[in-house]
Amino acid sequence: MKLKSVLIALSAAACVTSTAWAQAPIVIKFSHVVATDTPKGQAAERFKQLAEKATNGRVKIEVYPNSQLYKDKEEMEALQLGAVQMLAPSLAKFGPLGVKEFEVFDLPYIFPNKTALYNVTEGPIGKGLLKKLEGKGITGLAYWDNGFKIMSANKPLRVPADFKGLKMRIQSSKVLDAQMRALGANPQVLAFSEVYQALQTGVVDGTENPPSNMYTQKMHEVQKNLTVSNHGYLGYAVIVNKKFWDGLPADIRTALEGAMKEATTYEKAIAQRDNDMALDAIKKAGKTQVYNLSAQEQAEWRKVLMPVQKQMEDRIGKDLITAINKETSK
Repeated sequence: MKLKSVLIALSAAACVTSTAWAQAPIVIKFSHVVATDTPKGQAAERFKQLAEKATNGRVKIEVYPNSQLYKDKEEMEALQLGAVQMLAPSLAKFGPLGVKEFEVFDLPYIFPNKTALYNVTEGPIGKGLLKKLEGKGITGLAYWDNGFKIMSANKPLRVPADFKGLKMRIQSSKVLDAQMRALGANPQVLAFSEVYQALQTGVVDGTENPPSNMYTQKMHEVQKNLTVSNHGYLGYAVIVNKKFWDGLPADIRTALEGAMKEATTYEKAIAQRDNDMALDAIKKAGKTQVYNLSAQEQAEWRKVLMPVQKQMEDRIGKDLITAINKETSK
């Protein structure tokens, strides 16, 4: 009788263990390189909340901000190897991966405003670009926004001649390299997590970023001058490991797609607000002189930088550049 009781108890314990194992949540590691209080950081946290709710806890999203797991150059390989399941890299990251068409987003003055930008990312052009990632073992889920970029240095940057000889940090992008060279600067590729120290120690003289990135990384504390140039755009693509994504139950994928759509709407709503707030905070900090280009100065920048579009036709694709220019001019 005693043995029978023990066997019943063991059987019950095994059932509990088996049930717990069966109900163990699917873990998605979401790694990114910026601070939690940036538009991307906030959207990642919002996606976590929405996804876990939509799947009734069957999925657990672990968000790792600020390069906690991987730096710029490492995270894409980590995704492809399955060490992480989800990233939101800047669009410039796909050029070095071999999908050079994404470097079209780096072209100076290609997007006149956010409406024109969204016409591209949310339309056939944007969807077609995400499709190209599948050959690299990546599924593209959405485009996230971080707005237009400003320039900074320890000297005023008002006309292109002011850039001559400056060491300017860029992401790894042939387009951004060409952009800085067109201005007369010397481009320096550095991981995002290394930029503050590089600016502080003089390894580089300046950089480009949307205001929210500059403020949350405290770059303004080591840069005396900032120019609101809006010369280029910085956006992200939320991506997942394709093998992992395809292996998820269909209902889980559907729930996650819905959560991503909602998080994307949220991200776009806060991006401009956060950049405006960050620029205002930089001004109030009083360590950086903020300068807005006059119409004449903006025209000078455009004159120097627009030829980069022509220069990059062979690399990115003339037809793609033409299609985007046509879409954005509607």
